[in-house]
Amino acid sequence: MTARETVLGRIRDALALAPTPEVTVPRAYRTGRTLPDEERLALFVDRLVDYKAHVHECTADRTAAVIAEVLRERGARKVGVPAGLDPAWLAAYDGEIQQDSTDIPAPQLDALDGVVTASAVSCAETGTIFLDGSSDQGRRALSLVPDLHVCVVDLSSLVVGVPEAVARLVPERPTTLISGPSATSDIELERVEGVHGPRILDVVIRVDA
Repeated sequence: MTARETVLGRIRDALALAPTPEVTVPRAYRTGRTLPDEERLALFVDRLVDYKAHVHECTADRTAAVIAEVLRERGARKVGVPAGLDPAWLAAYDGEIQQDSTDIPAPQLDALDGVVTASAVSCAETGTIFLDGSSDQGRRALSLVPDLHVCVVDLSSLVVGVPEAVARLVPERPTTLISGPSATSDIELERVEGVHGPRILDVVIRVDA
């Protein structure tokens, strides 16, 4: 018997002898908080800008125009989109559009200049956008591999805090949390962007949707 097997065997024996009382996890979170649309939006934008995301507010009827303008400014000539994204959102874009599929290996997504997705819910207090893998948001790789992510957020899906956001999510769905562009710091606190996801995050907020 190896040392590892001995240690694991002792742990199993100890667990078998230990009492197993039921444990109640407290769930007394603050929930149901609300703010007027203007305050909720201002807080969200403040957090996004602080995280170095780029914010574009527009009405729903200008969604396509704003997305096209953002993609042109970023020099994005080929963008990926999830299968369920509203095609009208890309109607003003004159570049190449690639609809994503699980048949496309994740490494090939690096050939895209960017990606455009919708979002499930967003949290104003933390500036966090939640993607839940729905058809208009796509698989996680699609929003993580390309260097540019253009994400559309409807004001109606913006809530105050994390508990309110989590309450809108389906626990069984794969959830991606986005708080600004991907970034990290080394031991000397030098900020490096694009390490774990898109280096550039453009958030299009539809203020009447």
